[in-house]
Amino acid sequence: MHKIGNVLDKLPKGLQAKAKRALREIMYAETREDADELIDRFATVYGAKHPKAAACLVDDREALLTHFDFPAEHWLHIRTTNPVESPFATVRLRQRVTKGAGTRTKGLTMAFKLLEMAEQRWRRLNGAHLLPLVRAGVRFVDGMHIERQEKKERKDAA
Repeated sequence: MHKIGNVLDKLPKGLQAKAKRALREIMYAETREDADELIDRFATVYGAKHPKAAACLVDDREALLTHFDFPAEHWLHIRTTNPVESPFATVRLRQRVTKGAGTRTKGLTMAFKLLEMAEQRWRRLNGAHLLPLVRAGVRFVDGMHIERQEKKERKDAA
């Protein structure tokens, strides 16, 4: 989501709505190959007149397409920075009200307790049952488990 904002900042206001649709299309592409093609198309369309916007997108291509290496169920969580920003917003809001925590230890304790309380309201990760596979380093291509795909191809060939 931040990358969309960074790219849009490098474009004139008149083009931002159209470019935003194109960037969302890239973000929600079904496969890495489709997303790669859409990035190339964006660079072709906007690159001549707005090279900084195109370069901003193209330079970070690999990082932007990383979510394709994880289970499709996790994509919703990976595409956003909200799981990181939301808990810290809670801490930041509360610490502003207290006008300083006094000592560093008290500040850290307060932040820890606020995060611990916020954790109770977090929603569960989609596809939580796939986390052991991700942690074990199992490969996913376009959100699909590789092993299943290979077994399927073997069955089709037989």
